[in-house]
Amino acid sequence: MLWFRSINSCCRVMVTQGHFRFNWQPKSQRIYYGTAVDGDGHVIDEVLLLAMLRPRSYTREDVLELHTHGGGVCAQRVLRACIEAGARPARPGEFTLRAFLNGRLDLSQAENVLQLINARTATAADSALAGLQGGLGQLVSDLRQDVLEILAELEARLDFDDDLPPMDVPALIQDITELHKDIESALRTSKAGSLLRHGLQVAIVGRPNVGKSSLLNSWTGTNRAIVTEIAGTTRDVLEAGLTVSGVPLTLLDTAGIRTSSDTVEKLGVERSTAAAAAADMVLMVIDAAAGWTDADGEIFESLWGKEGPGGRGCLVKGPALLVANKSDLAGSRPLSLPLLAKETFKAIVSTSAKTRDGLTDLDAAILQLAGAPQLAAGGVSWSVNERQAEALVRAHEALMAVVESIEADMPLDCWTIDLRSALIALGEVTGQGVGEEVLDSIFSKFCIGK
Repeated sequence: MLWFRSINSCCRVMVTQGHFRFNWQPKSQRIYYGTAVDGDGHVIDEVLLLAMLRPRSYTREDVLELHTHGGGVCAQRVLRACIEAGARPARPGEFTLRAFLNGRLDLSQAENVLQLINARTATAADSALAGLQGGLGQLVSDLRQDVLEILAELEARLDFDDDLPPMDVPALIQDITELHKDIESALRTSKAGSLLRHGLQVAIVGRPNVGKSSLLNSWTGTNRAIVTEIAGTTRDVLEAGLTVSGVPLTLLDTAGIRTSSDTVEKLGVERSTAAAAAADMVLMVIDAAAGWTDADGEIFESLWGKEGPGGRGCLVKGPALLVANKSDLAGSRPLSLPLLAKETFKAIVSTSAKTRDGLTDLDAAILQLAGAPQLAAGGVSWSVNERQAEALVRAHEALMAVVESIEADMPLDCWTIDLRSALIALGEVTGQGVGEEVLDSIFSKFCIGK
């Protein structure tokens, strides 16, 4: 994408049918056919020009799009001619930055443009579109207006308290409590938004021949992993992608963990352990027909130590699920687990890689464990990102401080100080009062075309 100083600069490159190329002004929302010429007037391509003049454009500035023939040569020749005519390459995110600076988008909407571009699933794209259409921005705008009204009343009382009726303090506290609830509701979308944007890396561990690779194949509907009756078939970490309620999962099928004298298998076991330690979540698979065995206990101890999560010797950082696979062979036999294992695994899911039973329960258990069970129900709306959540937390804390000041019978001046802090923090969500460094950080992540 290029940035021209003026429409005339672009028209040096474009010759429309029946029009002289200098001092020609296109009409907005029109498409023109013509030829592109270089500085010597030589035709270099046939092109279409789409004109979107201010304010009816993405940036609310004059925008012209030149559409060339496909292929690198045509585009490069026209690009070079445009630069020679006075254009320059746009900086990352420059068009969206200009849209923000010109009031076309607020900062939360601009960030959702990037999230839409980077969306890995349809659900993530829907969430970004909901934010782009003003979901979060409208909520924050309403919150700021409510805070402004409270602040205006308090400041009026600082100067004219004798002329005003007594303040309804319980009603004021109730109003601030409602603001708390709205902010908390917005913050609850943060986890779901993070999952949609970044996904989860899930390591599948267990002893050989408990059906880890079969589970991977059945779960993803592929034959990604080789499955045989021979124990230790998987020797390396195998990756496969899966989408669960819009959340992109990267499944890591690891080598069966056991003591081995085989050099290659030992390396595979080491990589399995490393994968479990680095993963966002760990699924330990056991054979439901055999139940919990001594070998399972040894694997558990090698990954979670003798004290379990958080203790010495624990390698796994993320939460864990226990998957009792081969449920079709287990019958109604109850599963007995050591106490430490019961405390470590947040849920136990019975599955059958052969019949695909329990896979829906496994999906739901993963979303529950990841902290976003609402994604299973669908209907995802906008969500807040990390920057927005941090500003909302500060606004929430400032409003809590207002309530504490009221209950402690502090002077009105103290109330207004914290209300102003809340107002500033809320403004940062939509871009009011945001510094240049923050803007540079946000828009530098965009691609050149946006």
